[in-house]
Amino acid sequence: MNYAIVDIETTGGYASGNGITEISVFVHDGKRVVKHFETLINPQQPIPEFITSLTGIDEAMVAGAPTFDEIAEVLFEILSENIFIAHNVNFDYSFVKHQFKQSGYELAVKKLCTVRLGRKVFPGLPSYSLGNLCRSLKINIENRHRAGGDAKATVKLFEYMLANGAQVHIDQMLKRSSAEQWLPLNLEKKVIDKLPAKPGVYYFHNSKDKIIYVGKAINLKKRVSSHFTHNEPDARRQRFNLEICKVSFKPCATELEAIVFESTEIKRLWPKYNRSQKQPLIKFGLYRFEDNRGYIRLAIDKKKKNLQAIYAFNLLHEGQVLLKRMIQEFELDARLCFIDNTAFTPKEKEDLEPPAVYNEKIKRALDALNKNLPSFVLVDEGIVAGEKLCLLIERGCFWGMGYLPKSFPVTSTDELKNHLKPYVDNDYIRNNIYSFAEANPDKIIQLAG
Repeated sequence: MNYAIVDIETTGGYASGNGITEISVFVHDGKRVVKHFETLINPQQPIPEFITSLTGIDEAMVAGAPTFDEIAEVLFEILSENIFIAHNVNFDYSFVKHQFKQSGYELAVKKLCTVRLGRKVFPGLPSYSLGNLCRSLKINIENRHRAGGDAKATVKLFEYMLANGAQVHIDQMLKRSSAEQWLPLNLEKKVIDKLPAKPGVYYFHNSKDKIIYVGKAINLKKRVSSHFTHNEPDARRQRFNLEICKVSFKPCATELEAIVFESTEIKRLWPKYNRSQKQPLIKFGLYRFEDNRGYIRLAIDKKKKNLQAIYAFNLLHEGQVLLKRMIQEFELDARLCFIDNTAFTPKEKEDLEPPAVYNEKIKRALDALNKNLPSFVLVDEGIVAGEKLCLLIERGCFWGMGYLPKSFPVTSTDELKNHLKPYVDNDYIRNNIYSFAEANPDKIIQLAG
């Protein structure tokens, strides 16, 4: 199979919202160039001034040029039978593949990146950008930032690499089992290779070591690799891939532990590229207090740091629904629960039940609520032999989790709290724990409230 060495000029930085203004393809048989195709392309959209100042291509130059649709058939014949090579190949490939798709063609060929190849053949250079790499290797670039000039320089670079033992790396990179051609430009394959095929939470870092994405996995190696198997053309995905420079991870014993830890880390770190689970933390609680007439009052209020809530809610509406249900079921007074803000008339005050009678209704309502707010522990295997993973639900809310010796007796909530790490409860974590408990009743140990 031959190599198609490609360079393009575009109207912008991501394929789904921009067009190609010029393309140059040199077909190379591993020894010499056997074919060359090059043309300006009318992108059918404006060319920004900063692009013109960089490439010299303006709208007047492309006005009479063919559209991509008009060259698609010829270009597809050239590319579909060859290995696609470019400097930062995923950029060029994403544009070409997207344009082909718009024209009714599906490009699916092997790719090879001369940036990644350059790092293997000539390790330790200060920079692997096309200009700096060619400068380090004393390769002259003519007509810089034009498709023809940059593609021709990439041809010279590729030939120089072949002359310096690149073939062994090329063969390895093109193997079906290798993820090399799909990985982000700044992420080394050895980083992926070191990931375990076990549950855990993984982190993507940028060049400044800032965490930009957090995810959870049943199989860390497989899940991390899956991020890079598709060349998505949208701006967000393109920026995401360009920013990833490092992967780190925390091993977990089970998927459920990974779910809990991922949710906690997203809320702690607020990573740039995580969209889900960025809802606010629990903000409301159900509280009780006694007023100056001796009536026990129930109220939904913002969560208090130094006051224990009877139950906690992420949303005000969630708490109001629960309280209205208690009012209806136990015949409580909506005005004494701050659900109805209508003021009492003097006559209504006189007709109220005595505090002792009304407070007995409150007691029955809270007892019923407590019965419906279970306390239990989910017990599962730990990471190493001799330990177990414990997740504590206290009165309906997630309290925390941790590893304990298998011989540790799980008998009381208070004793567990001395050995587990507390976590912030939220709907996502709680719902996953309850779903797991329902599917695995044999892993539940019921506790007194």
